[in-house]
Amino acid sequence: MQLMVRRQSDGSPKLGLEGLEPQRGNKSSTLGHMTAVLVEEGPDKGAIWHFGEIAKEQRALFEGKAWADLSHLKIVAVSGSDRLKWLHDLTTQHLLALAPGDWTSAFILDPNGRVEYQFNLVDDGDTTYLVIDPGYESGLIEYLQKMKFMLQVDVRDASDEFAVLRAPGKATNIGGPFALVPRGELEEMKKTFATTALQVGTWALDAERVGAGRARIGFETDHKTIPNEIGVLNTAVHMNKGCYRGQETVAKVFNLGNPPRRLAMLHLDGSAVVMPAPGTPVEKDGVVVGFLGTVARHHELGPIALAILKRNTPTDAELSVGGVSASQ
Repeated sequence: MQLMVRRQSDGSPKLGLEGLEPQRGNKSSTLGHMTAVLVEEGPDKGAIWHFGEIAKEQRALFEGKAWADLSHLKIVAVSGSDRLKWLHDLTTQHLLALAPGDWTSAFILDPNGRVEYQFNLVDDGDTTYLVIDPGYESGLIEYLQKMKFMLQVDVRDASDEFAVLRAPGKATNIGGPFALVPRGELEEMKKTFATTALQVGTWALDAERVGAGRARIGFETDHKTIPNEIGVLNTAVHMNKGCYRGQETVAKVFNLGNPPRRLAMLHLDGSAVVMPAPGTPVEKDGVVVGFLGTVARHHELGPIALAILKRNTPTDAELSVGGVSASQ
């Protein structure tokens, strides 16, 4: 299999004063001359959090001169001649003309338009690979198996067969470029990337994602989230395609122009010793107006976070999150 990197245009630590957070990553392992601090909880558990040079890693990522090991993510493979039309009908994305090697993103919604699954995907001409956070793959496979009917499709967990790397290159609107690699070739591909780029951890990836305003399921979503609230219309949610489950809600709210909540980026008070945890209520004058999502310490912007706020929260409002002041 060839390396597949996205060509088209188209995951939130509680941080200490110096950006170190024992619960998130206080185990380390040695990779060559670098000491890697590992993520200890959440969907990125076991992945590398950072190598101790936070600003350097983030700058390299911003410049397109970094790569990251995302082999902890899960892979669901869909093969068969009907796969793209079938996934086109089930997801929020237009997939009929998806070219081999092109990466895109998509959601599967419930009948009320609420987010159930979020994934990136790529096709190699024979099989479509869905890259999804750990913990969601079993439910996704179960749902897809129920929807096969008489179509020529086959669904399997391919996490033991393939892995994903964040490849060198400038960030895209889905967080790539990515490379899908057979696990037997994974170490060789890592060595190849390491000859020209710096390996970074999820801290740098989180900072880039928060700065770009890209929501991640389980962080910027809850049981009520609809796509209209998290800034994915016309990206992961195609607005000019045929019907899919939950589309009626998406279209209705889009036409009214009034989603009940909205995604916002917060600047947090950098003098706080410990940053609030994901899920902490966001308050305005003592009244809860939303909840905190991913928190990151950005090499240029300082402590920032994504949050879901009530739509009518003024953009210039003074906010508080777990006793830490915040502005949008």
